[in-house]
Amino acid sequence: MEEKESRGIQSIEVGGRLLRALVHLGRPAPLKDLAREADMTAAKAHPYLVSFGKLGLIEQDAATGHYGLGSLALQLGLISLQQVDPIRLASAELPGLARAIGQTVGIAIWGNRGPTFVRLEEGPTAVHVNMRHGTVVSVQGTASGRLFAAFAPREQVLEALRLEAGRKTAKLDATLESELGSIREQRFASITNGTVAGVTAIAAPVFDGFGQMVLALTAIGPTAMLDESPSARAGKLLIGCAQSLSRRLGARA
Repeated sequence: MEEKESRGIQSIEVGGRLLRALVHLGRPAPLKDLAREADMTAAKAHPYLVSFGKLGLIEQDAATGHYGLGSLALQLGLISLQQVDPIRLASAELPGLARAIGQTVGIAIWGNRGPTFVRLEEGPTAVHVNMRHGTVVSVQGTASGRLFAAFAPREQVLEALRLEAGRKTAKLDATLESELGSIREQRFASITNGTVAGVTAIAAPVFDGFGQMVLALTAIGPTAMLDESPSARAGKLLIGCAQSLSRRLGARA
């Protein structure tokens, strides 16, 4: 038997459009702007805003009259961020992503010694890379490492480079600095013949609601079978998945 969709309360769903409008606008707004964004009249929107204000979901600025998210909305957002596990969310996406891309995909986080793979999902195409859960990878020689180098705090990156090189000091040369700038702009990193000849890796960042990069989604495959361009099919799939996870973690575009 086909399960029927549960009934909701229409007035709550209608009022919820105003909350969505505030999130979409990203700033306090006057009544007319909120109503327009929520596709309703100002007269219809106002009673909802009054009720949301009594609950603490919305606050009205006494000086400007603009409406913004209230203290309860902030508390709900913070609790939601605390409850969500980025690795768990991303892990659930790996099997489907590996099938769609046709290559091995994985999750890398920033560990004590630098970029570290914590999940791997083999794709239909075998790739001979000596990698397993807990493998720490190069900052400069891998797509995941370069992604973290672009978004992680500078001192953190330099410390990983020092450990990687076995030196007391380390720095980013001008060429790498330029490449990291491009990675920040595209939110995408790729490398061919990095630590393993004949292998290409691509990576896309996942951010949380505080704007921090929490993990790298990475695809690894034979160079002949994995295009390193962000505009190629594999790149688009990886970027799309990373953006979707970021939104679920509260990140704004």
